[in-house]
Amino acid sequence: MWCRRRRVLQAKPEVVSVAKKNVLFVCSQNKLRSPTAEHVFASHPGIAVTSAGTNHDAENPLTPELVEWADLIFVMEPVHRKKLTSKFRASIRDQQIVCLGIPDEFDFMEAALVSLLQRKVQPYLPTP
Repeated sequence: MWCRRRRVLQAKPEVVSVAKKNVLFVCSQNKLRSPTAEHVFASHPGIAVTSAGTNHDAENPLTPELVEWADLIFVMEPVHRKKLTSKFRASIRDQQIVCLGIPDEFDFMEAALVSLLQRKVQPYLPTP
């Protein structure tokens, strides 16, 4: 007996690609402020985050590749913006660079730092 297979076509699920915004947090040593920011915003929807330091001996030194990767760059102090724009001028295209004005007086994940970061960074991030 011949059995004819019926071919059932299933609709493919629609793939909706939502581009994530690449966010880079920058401080001097990449030990306290920028890693705290990276940790705080790591699970924020619509963004990918990383952090780096402007000093040559930073935990994760700032590189041209990181600057080029970023769509939005947060620096902690004006000196970081100055180092970023002078040392990485060739890598800066149309990234928004925001100075948060957060001094180097906080410990990693200190509650006051987390609160300050949330208040100052949140307005620039995509809403969920």
